[in-house]
Amino acid sequence: MPTLRELQTLFESSLLAGDETAVIQQIEGDGLDPRARLAVYRHHVFTTLTAVLETAYPVVCRLVDRRFFAYAADAFIKRYAPTGPRLTEYGAAFPDFLASFPACEGHPYLPDVARLEWAIHRASHSSQAEALDHARLHSVDPADMSRLTFAMDPSLSLLASPWPVDRIWRAHQDGGEPAEPVDLGAGGVCLEVRAAGESVTLHTLEAATYAFRDALARGLTLGQAASLALESHPFFDLTRAIQELLENGLFDDFALTSEEGG
Repeated sequence: MPTLRELQTLFESSLLAGDETAVIQQIEGDGLDPRARLAVYRHHVFTTLTAVLETAYPVVCRLVDRRFFAYAADAFIKRYAPTGPRLTEYGAAFPDFLASFPACEGHPYLPDVARLEWAIHRASHSSQAEALDHARLHSVDPADMSRLTFAMDPSLSLLASPWPVDRIWRAHQDGGEPAEPVDLGAGGVCLEVRAAGESVTLHTLEAATYAFRDALARGLTLGQAASLALESHPFFDLTRAIQELLENGLFDDFALTSEEGG
């Protein structure tokens, strides 16, 4: 007799991979063929998870139409089962999946549109953290400032794309065709997405500002982040960039590292 964990693994495999052989023997027919019972459950699971993905990625769905989206979602669900109880957290891997999905090769911008939509979706389900008390920073010795690392607003996402994904996203908010086609050759964009009260904000960043904030978000020290930004953008205004971070309340906490930050 299989253990509960073994049964769960068999059941998941039969649902997602379609391998019914082992689990079908463990299902009571109760007046209905076990395969039919399993098919009903499989249909419910795939329908539910496809709807979850469509909710998180409405613009992607509009760009490719619902039939193609359902086809892509079906392939994704078979590969990526939910790993937690909150369905609002399901689908984080969908953008990377689209990037490797052969049927999407003709739409190279699609994965980054999906990444933007996931950032918006995640921010809409995140709790906005309290902004850092500036007085705490004043207590840090100026000589130690370069060794600071920061915990950013947990709702924050930073996205750089070679495609005008913000314009694509905005053009498809009503579900119809944009008044004017988006020029895919118009150039890329650096974006910042975060929660703001009950809404989500989407801001375009200059390349130097993006490089600086992205480095901090990845856990680099203030000194290291400043060096990265200045290497590629020699006229980067570091003082102003730090002021804007504080004014925008992007810091949640900070720590002093033992390593020199540059």
